[in-house]
Amino acid sequence: MLENYLPILIFLMIGVVVGVAAPLLGYLLGPKKPNPQKNSAYECGFDAFTDARMPFDVRFYLVAILFIIFDLETAFLVPWAVVFRQLGWFGLSTMGVFLGILLVGFIYEWKKGGLEWD
Repeated sequence: MLENYLPILIFLMIGVVVGVAAPLLGYLLGPKKPNPQKNSAYECGFDAFTDARMPFDVRFYLVAILFIIFDLETAFLVPWAVVFRQLGWFGLSTMGVFLGILLVGFIYEWKKGGLEWD
């Protein structure tokens, strides 16, 4: 019985070894030549104005919700359309419920003003 799990155990051990060895080798063998230019702020090209822990505007979260709505819709709607004929009425009703939930999220986004950017 336990011999059936031996390949899984070996696979997990190899995964742990590679997962630890690769970053360790990169750290040990990588170049270490720090200078002020490399350590400067690089994301925006200039130093931060204020503390990074200041609250974000709610519109950023609304845009994230909007992205999730359309991303999920595309990820589930395309494969569903491929097998639409085999699913029958159950598949149609399930997708209707799914799109209804997405529609509620979209209406919430619309009412909160997430589609309008100043």
